[in-house]
Amino acid sequence: MTDTTPSRPLGRLVVIGVGLIGGSCALALKAAGGVREVVGVGRTRRNLDDALARGIVDRAYALDEAWTAELRDADVVLVATPVGEIAPMLRRLAGHLGPATVVTDAGSTKEDVVAAARSALGSRIDRFVPAHPIAGTEHSGAAAAFSTLFRDRTTVLTPVPETALEATATVRSVWERCGAQVIELDPAGHDRTFAAVSHLPHVLAFGLVAQLAARPDAETLFAHAASGFRDFTRIAGSSPEMWRDIALANRGALGVALAEYRAMLDELARAIASGDGATLDRVFTQASAARRRWQQGAALPKPVDR
Repeated sequence: MTDTTPSRPLGRLVVIGVGLIGGSCALALKAAGGVREVVGVGRTRRNLDDALARGIVDRAYALDEAWTAELRDADVVLVATPVGEIAPMLRRLAGHLGPATVVTDAGSTKEDVVAAARSALGSRIDRFVPAHPIAGTEHSGAAAAFSTLFRDRTTVLTPVPETALEATATVRSVWERCGAQVIELDPAGHDRTFAAVSHLPHVLAFGLVAQLAARPDAETLFAHAASGFRDFTRIAGSSPEMWRDIALANRGALGVALAEYRAMLDELARAIASGDGATLDRVFTQASAARRRWQQGAALPKPVDR
């Protein structure tokens, strides 16, 4: 693969949304000598003050302050807001960008973001590179950011046909300097994939905890919950606002994933009700083997018709 890492660091990175993802990107680039200055923009002064105190950003502006002047001389603008805020943010910054400024995002859905960018940026769509760093924790805010979050993790780029090769190379180099392995997918393929392996598990974890918490014996249930429950539901501690927006933004692909999972639950329910141990053994064995192979980085076997 051709090395697209530029020989010089970015002059100015503007991070809109200085939380776990945006803040960690800034810290990683600073640690790697990949940026000279970082400007942070966000909703709350308290979070911005945390970012300043930790050295994540060099200057910080609340959204109601005069921050758009910082965009004209920015090399890269990273929109790291919740997915539901990306479209209005793109509209807000569109008229203030410098001619060479590259805009990217860190959203977990891509078809909706691409549509929003086409609408907001018009002919400047060639300077927009949709991206999704596959990393995170259940914590949020600038206080949760750390410089190694993306190390040896994957970042997906989903450039569209109009995207300039130089813009894609710039964004690729940003994430590679953060320690990430960068791959490319088309936006629709990205959304189908992550509906299944990311968005669906989060919906399931939130749903299970909510269902148990609503039961009259909830206190007893949680008192007896052990490591299996803790492992399965860890991601239910993530930002409800963020995952609400993701679920709605990717509703089409997520709806398909939910229907397919519901069919599996129905199959398991029938097997349990009828005492069909053979079906349970087959499904559990296939799942256990697939997970072990995934953990080992081995190719998964082809699906078996049921």
